[in-house]
Amino acid sequence: MPYQSPISPGFSWYEDTAGERPEYGALDGDVSADVVIIGGGFTGLSAAAHLAKAGTNVVLIEAHRFGDGASGRNGGQLGTGQRAWGEELEAELGLTRARALFELAEEAKAHLLGFAEANGIEIDYAPGQMSVVHKKRYLADYRAHPDVMAERFGYPHLNFMNAAETAERLGSNRYFGGVRDTGTGHIHPLKLVIGTARVAADAGAQLHEKTRATGIANHGGKVRVTTPSGTITAQKALIAVNAYGGNLEPESASHVMPIGSFIGATVPLGSDSPVIPGGEAVDDSRFVVRYFRKSKDGRLLFGGREIYAPGNPQDIAVHIRRQIAEIYPALKDVEITHSWGGYVGITMPRKPFVREVMPNVISAGGYSGHGVMLSNFVGKLYAETVAGNRDRLKLFEDLKIPPFPGGRRLRAPLLFLALNWYALRDRI
Repeated sequence: MPYQSPISPGFSWYEDTAGERPEYGALDGDVSADVVIIGGGFTGLSAAAHLAKAGTNVVLIEAHRFGDGASGRNGGQLGTGQRAWGEELEAELGLTRARALFELAEEAKAHLLGFAEANGIEIDYAPGQMSVVHKKRYLADYRAHPDVMAERFGYPHLNFMNAAETAERLGSNRYFGGVRDTGTGHIHPLKLVIGTARVAADAGAQLHEKTRATGIANHGGKVRVTTPSGTITAQKALIAVNAYGGNLEPESASHVMPIGSFIGATVPLGSDSPVIPGGEAVDDSRFVVRYFRKSKDGRLLFGGREIYAPGNPQDIAVHIRRQIAEIYPALKDVEITHSWGGYVGITMPRKPFVREVMPNVISAGGYSGHGVMLSNFVGKLYAETVAGNRDRLKLFEDLKIPPFPGGRRLRAPLLFLALNWYALRDRI
């Protein structure tokens, strides 16, 4: 029987195709380190790899297994830039800061691909991304977007697609147009998780799965992290738990909210399938975004269902198939071989939350669905910070991220109401 994550429902196609997934033993006893990292997803493992390669004594703990959370179960799409478009960031922050954040994200993209290549990690990279329009009223913005990005942000890889080109490239006439991005692509995320953990371990990082942090505090100028099986004392700490922090640290918990996101994988569609013949990844203009792509073996990997309340649904495949059929009616009865989900961390403005939450303790998360490349790069930037260069991490630290309203008790119900209102707007 395949391994079942205790925190995320379903058995993913990624788990079925990732190859060997090494295990790392739980912490046993008290240890000391230069840096302690809580969380074994992209952010934590990337930080551990870069720190260890620089000679830092680093200990990383993960409550479950590496890849059980969003890092190993997401849509695999890299995207371009930040979650918000460049023109949106320019309107809010001015062109100088908007360009700096865009260029940081472009470096994040190049870093992810370069890190995988340099370390022999096969991540099944495939080029191309299409962002498509489900309401005609959005077409003007999409038509203007490529010119803005080329002229003001120096990014020439976007092209507007009319309805006919969109239908041809998508294999569906459900959308009214879109933008094609030839400067990005999509990956197998769990292979990147496994490979990054290997790089970190080979460089000397002490990695421990199935080791839950029960507390974090400052004692005598040092950071102390407690677990059921031992204590870690360090000079500095990184909290990289994203959607799975619970009540570990209140500042992070008030700014990063978990929402459930779910994906289904179909049987291989065959080489003659009209679905996404160019192999690009796709996302659409809904607030509750639908995102899909074809896998290396020709399956449609389709994500679309979200939930804004605790609990794991038991009917993922039913809802995913229904959404697939809206775009590809010929697939209304397609077999779903894998269906799975997990929780991603979002913030109020959909920008990353990076903050020093107590002396010598930085927390990072809330990538809001744009975390495949950003989270890996934030791990690298944290390692730079430990080495004495905090300038680039501060580009994220300086973002204004308000806490969710309602406190711990009311924030989930308020978010449920707000996001379901946006979901309703998607349909009208």
